[in-house]
Amino acid sequence: MSGLQEKADPAVEDVGKADEKTAHHSELLALDANVMSHAYDAENAEHEMTAWQAVKSHPMACFWAFLMCFTIVMESFDMFLNGNFVAQTAFKERYGVEHANGKTIETKWQSALFQSGQCGAFVGVFIAGPITNRLGYRWTTILGLVLMNATIFISFFADSLAVLTIGQAFEGVPWGLFIANSPAYASEIVPIVLRGACTATLQMSWSIGGIIVAAVTWVYNKRDDQWAWRIPLALQWVFPTPLLILIWFMPESPWWLIRRGRKDEALRSIERLGAKSKTKANDTLAMMERTVEIEALKGGHPQLPDLFKGTDLRRTAITCLMYASQNFAGNLIANQATFFFEQAGMSTDFSFQLNLINSCLGLVANIGSWFLSVWFGRRTIYLWGTAANFTFLILLGICASIKQNSSTNYAQACLGVIISFVYAGTLGPISYSIIAETSSVRLRALSTGVGRGAYYVAEIPMIYLASQMLNPTGWNLAGKCGYIWGGTAFVCYVMAFFFLPELKDRSYREVDIMFNRKIPARKFKTTVIDVRENE
Repeated sequence: MSGLQEKADPAVEDVGKADEKTAHHSELLALDANVMSHAYDAENAEHEMTAWQAVKSHPMACFWAFLMCFTIVMESFDMFLNGNFVAQTAFKERYGVEHANGKTIETKWQSALFQSGQCGAFVGVFIAGPITNRLGYRWTTILGLVLMNATIFISFFADSLAVLTIGQAFEGVPWGLFIANSPAYASEIVPIVLRGACTATLQMSWSIGGIIVAAVTWVYNKRDDQWAWRIPLALQWVFPTPLLILIWFMPESPWWLIRRGRKDEALRSIERLGAKSKTKANDTLAMMERTVEIEALKGGHPQLPDLFKGTDLRRTAITCLMYASQNFAGNLIANQATFFFEQAGMSTDFSFQLNLINSCLGLVANIGSWFLSVWFGRRTIYLWGTAANFTFLILLGICASIKQNSSTNYAQACLGVIISFVYAGTLGPISYSIIAETSSVRLRALSTGVGRGAYYVAEIPMIYLASQMLNPTGWNLAGKCGYIWGGTAFVCYVMAFFFLPELKDRSYREVDIMFNRKIPARKFKTTVIDVRENE
């Protein structure tokens, strides 16, 4: 495996006598030679493990990672729900304004419904880090699920767009807790080879939420009363309570427990996550202790300002770039797919059907991304996915610019589906893997929160722009928006080409060392890190 030397001899008595080129050795750590030897064994074993071996040896880790990522289905459900409401006949009749082709939701309210939840989530992601550092991933998620159950009441009983907007804002706070913690927790509990696939299930949760919403709103779009949108809103209560019961039994991240000095609990957590023998569990514990000890030498208790100091500034910038770029390569077309299909010339009923097909294809694409993440590097998948969507977005713009007829309408709709499919199979899920792997273990809870904050900073104005581009009361660009999103996708590609490192098959210790050495992004893949180095 790239980046590895031969396994260290377990009988090593003095790691400090290793090659003098190694900048820092175990004598700098509060760990004895025996613990270091176990750490070497565990890291080498993870590097040698295949994906299938990891799944067989860590089935419960995969289950808990998936369950944690599934909390995102609630944000996905609500985001797609608002996108469908603005295209729903009964909702437009109740809250819309007259337009040449009938009633439509005003651009300002359409934007408000999308933006309010994201504003609430923006608050949530910034409080997620301090809360998680204090309470842990498990209790923070439980707190978020309780809040979710409570805040749904506001949206369900709303009798105006203003109250519905307020309800969405309150619901957004627990969304922020979920989205900040899910990739971090998932990446910490599974072996190296599974990190890409397990963190990619975040995108799958988005797809599942989209499928449920597409099916429900297609069925209830046929109603002409208030229950056409109130029943879909009520379905939000389906998720929090069952998830809360399951997560009550979820093991805490052993990395978090070690950072808190609770090593006995960390060992039990490792055993619950999949270690088949006490020896293997102790080896994994030693590997985690080693990495935590190395990072502890750089600073004490993690604080928000630490994200913007030294080499962590570069890591924070990459995390923020990955999160923010999710808004610039076609994702917002997927989030408003039904409304986009209507503006492309499809009938309302067919638009809902096409949205359901689009959501199902997104799920298929995400499942495919699990295999891509095992076969190809993070950087490779991101760059090729962004390049593909740039091409399709420009084609969408061209298709909308020529003389329009039924053929061009269907072509625009098909390109919208293809763009969503590519996003769901490449840059969407792989972004979560990159985000989870880039930050240091010590600052991960804070880093994923701030990174998601960057996502909302980019998304909130982009939602307004997307609504303005598509809405008949706005710019009414329809498929011509492909030119704008194609331009932003190209910018994302260029920035990733120069600044995005390859982190596939790297332990957190190796990632720390390469960032500390300030290795250029395009050389991460070929850099060799000895298993004994402790920088």
